Amino acid sequence: MQNVLFVVLALLLIALVRYRRGANPTPSRNSHNTTIEVIWTLVPVLILVAIAIPSIRLLRHTYTPPPADLTVKVTGHQWYWSYEYPDNGVSFDSYMLKEANDPTRQANQRARTDADGPPLLAADERMVLPAGKVVKFIVTADDVIHSFAVPAFWIKQDANPGQLHETWAKVDRPGVYFGQCSELCGARHGFMPIAIEVVPPAQFAAWVASKGGHMAGAAPPAPGSTATPQTANSDNAAGNAPPAPATPGTARANPAPAPLNPNVANRANR
Repeated sequence: MQNVLFVVLALLLIALVRYRRGANPTPSRNSHNTTIEVIWTLVPVLILVAIAIPSIRLLRHTYTPPPADLTVKVTGHQWYWSYEYPDNGVSFDSYMLKEANDPTRQANQRARTDADGPPLLAADERMVLPAGKVVKFIVTADDVIHSFAVPAFWIKQDANPGQLHETWAKVDRPGVYFGQCSELCGARHGFMPIAIEVVPPAQFAAWVASKGGHMAGAAPPAPGSTATPQTANSDNAAGNAPPAPATPGTARANPAPAPLNPNVANRANR
């Protein structure tokens, strides 16, 4: 701040000495110079036009996402996430896994292991996505404002009650990616992680079938079939989550998550 003050003071003194009446008995008159008026009007206009052309193109691409291969509805709650695959007939809740020595963990709740993911980021049910497919996320909330943030996907979308917001991602590398709610949503704001497992398309189809769902365009299971559609787990909400089955997308069967990206959310959002 002091440097700026000295520079301004120096310029002021130079102007007082150089452009005083004694040194310039006949001052120049540029206030009505047509050439200068045209230049300082036209040049800024050309600069703004040059900036506007790529900006408008970028905005158009931002609001024109590619056609989606899969749609996932994400709903934020206090304090957990619900995921719904409307085209596949699958929906479930996702809760944070507690530590083995956590006094609030009930006896029938499975404790977190290193295979599930880092502390505060491991979830009992992971969102499962097919690799190489465009996924559209429809984000909302049912109580307060949350924020669905997965830095490895470049996603940070607010979840507002009564509103639907859209974003998308296309992940080519299978693996496990983590995120967290990035909006201060209440007392347990730091305990609603996002765990996403990206698998090959064939493994994704098997996971959908294991949840009692069906691939888009296929007929849903018959009512009398053995497959039972997966729905929101009320036992989890009551703190009585049963052990997760060993299927793709459940934390028990997944290998240890590898840091596929140095900016992956398991470190950025701790």
